[in-house]
Formats: sequence, structure tokens, C-alpha cells
Amino acid sequence: MKISADDLEALFDALPDVVFFVKDSNGRYTHANLTLVRRLGLKRRADVIGHDVTELFPMALGGSYATQDHRVLAGEVIENQLEVHIFPNREPGWCLTCKRPLRMRDAVRGIVGISRDLGKPDGRHPTYVRLRRVLAYLQEHYAEGVRVATLAELADLSVAQLERHFRRVFQLTPQQVQTKLRIEAAMRLLQGNESMASIGLACGFADQSAFARQFKSTVGMTPRDYRAIATAPGRERRDTVASLTA
Repeated sequence: MKISADDLEALFDALPDVVFFVKDSNGRYTHANLTLVRRLGLKRRADVIGHDVTELFPMALGGSYATQDHRVLAGEVIENQLEVHIFPNREPGWCLTCKRPLRMRDAVRGIVGISRDLGKPDGRHPTYVRLRRVLAYLQEHYAEGVRVATLAELADLSVAQLERHFRRVFQLTPQQVQTKLRIEAAMRLLQGNESMASIGLACGFADQSAFARQFKSTVGMTPRDYRAIATAPGRERRDTVASLTA
């Protein structure tokens, strides 16, 4: 028995912390769960179906998502990519995105994907206390070149065990946690007046280019676009944020 996209859409409607979608070969939505509809600030599924990301998201975000879709339509699989999503009436939230090409008769005919909100750590896991030591170390040294072997020693685990347990407890690898900490630090610093180059270096990136690439890949917009939002005063800031999430 095969499960249709309609069945999956109805199933994912029950999960408020997961976005589910299917797109055709032109990147247009053919299926979208209600979580996606609501986070776009829309009321009906029909307002999403038939549109692509450049029509539903502002330019800064839609262009980035469209580039990602083109990669998947070319055959690439995106697995657990750490991203920041911004939606109406909601603080920016971290999620993990997975996208796969839909193949029919050996040809890519579309995209299927999910983005799931990053949940709270599993504090009941047997290794939680040891992994908290690793997290504390990363929080203090996120801007440095941290070796995974060093982290494993802190937790008294092998590298393989550390990777496995870290993903189980925090839903992320140690490397993803370090990226998350770096981007969060950059988002704070971008609210000030420091140069892009100095912010990138302060957050552990080799140069301004590497900083810009990682920031756009994670946040969906350039550091400069994000600064424009974060530093806009009063009503202007609210209007700018609204334009990004409309």
C-alpha cells in the first residue's frame, strides 16, 4: 500500500512544530501542511498551493530558499540543515530542514521536505550531565577552532559516542551547536556599529566572505540585510520585520 502526498499532508497537519511541503519541478507548492500556511500569515492552504517561495517570502528570504530548491531539483539531498526561520508574530526560531528530490522514472519531478523546530535538550538522557560540560565549553570557546577530540575527552566518550549522544540529547552535532552559537553572537553584534569583517572574526569565521556565506545559508539573508532589520528604529523596525514575514 502506498501513502499519497495528500495522506502525508493530512498527517503533518497534526504537528504544529513541523513544516511539511511538496513542490513540483518548477518549485511551486503542490502540498503544504497547516503549520506552513499559518507561519506564512495566511489562512487557507489554497493561498500557498501553486506559488513558489519568491512569491510567498520577501526577496531576502525567498531568493535564498529558491537557490536551495534549485539544488534539490538538480538531485542534491539536504539533510538536517540548521536554519533560522522568521515567521509572523514569532521570534526567530531554529529548525532543522530536510529536502529530497522526488523521482519518477529516473527523473526529478519535484521536492519533498520538512523543517522541524529545534526542541529542548533531553535532560533525562544518561549522558546529559557530561554533555552539559561540552556545551559549556562550546559556549565559552565558540569563536575558536575547537577539536571534536577535545570535546570527547571532556565528556569521557569516544568521538563516535559523543557525536551520537550529542545528536540524541541536543538534536544537533557539536559542530552544528558551534555554528548556532556563532550565528547567535553575530546576530547580537549586528545590532551595533562594528564592521562586517570585525564581527565575522569575533565570531570565529576565517574572513568576511566565509562569515557572509554561513550567515546567509543559516539565516536566509545577508548580514547586511539582517542589520537593516535589527537596527531600524521603532515603527520603522516593526514595518521592516513585517515586510520580511508578510
